[in-house]
Amino acid sequence: QVQLVESGGGLVQPGGSLTLSCAASGSFDSTDSMGWYRQAPGKERELVAGITSGGSTVYGDSVKGRFAISRDNAKNTVYLRMSSLKPEDTAVYHCHVLSHINGKAYWGQGTQVVVSS
Repeated sequence: QVQLVESGGGLVQPGGSLTLSCAASGSFDSTDSMGWYRQAPGKERELVAGITSGGSTVYGDSVKGRFAISRDNAKNTVYLRMSSLKPEDTAVYHCHVLSHINGKAYWGQGTQVVVSS
């Protein structure tokens, strides 16, 4: 099992910035892929950003150029730097790990981000 603990959510004004963190523990391996998904009320969960162990990244179309994902393998932690935030970025953000060893997906409980004036 992989345990994921997210932090950094909160209320921010439009145009502002916020950084989310997710620390992995348990059977997490540094070769695992990590990422962030989000789910807004009444909408399906969508990919925000992902990063492989080697540092390759992928972003959802709606966040390209505004969000940046990174990871610290020494700390088993993935970060999501969110800039130029818009009200439509309001959602619960979930950390995600895809195990390179057994192919299982693990999810964090989520952290709420609200973009509002």
